[in-house]
Amino acid sequence: MSDVVPILDIIEHIHKKNKGIAQFWSGAEGWAPVAAARLLSKSMLDWQVSLSQTLSLWVRPNADSLSPDGSGRLILGWANLGSLVEGSLKWFLSVYYENYKADLNVLRDQKKGALKEPDVIALEELRNFFKRSIWTSSEEWDAWVLHIQQRRNAIHAYKHRDIGTIEELENDIRKYWQFLNDLDGRVPYPDEMYRP
Repeated sequence: MSDVVPILDIIEHIHKKNKGIAQFWSGAEGWAPVAAARLLSKSMLDWQVSLSQTLSLWVRPNADSLSPDGSGRLILGWANLGSLVEGSLKWFLSVYYENYKADLNVLRDQKKGALKEPDVIALEELRNFFKRSIWTSSEEWDAWVLHIQQRRNAIHAYKHRDIGTIEELENDIRKYWQFLNDLDGRVPYPDEMYRP
């Protein structure tokens, strides 16, 4: 999407896309492999929908009333966006659960050696797995996800961390729209008419 599209319209596109994903993949029995459908049915894809709507809180013109210096709004905005990115990566791995389990880079619990299910993997591990097994070297998603992760982690900080600007947050919300479309474009649907 172009930078000329208003940010609230981009957020509405994100909301609609995540809503369509949640509606289709929460009930994928009969379409997705059994284990993947089971995992997707218990996932909180509806929270992705809610978090998508919440993005508008951080970019509205009157949002400064939430935190006069803007830092609180930026920290919460990055946390919101980071949660969406993490949830989208988990959703993608859940759709491709059988492939994930068979991958040489599959994530395992370091103590028990058991397979880590997509719904419990931390963002850093997700990013590294995608870098090794999903994204090609020409894709720029790894650097972008790392950037989002670093901004999101400001919510845990007691010391200074760079939280960027509202313009940067808006640009990364726009980038998330591209990211979500890229992930959704890689998953199978029974017919293109089902694609959100």
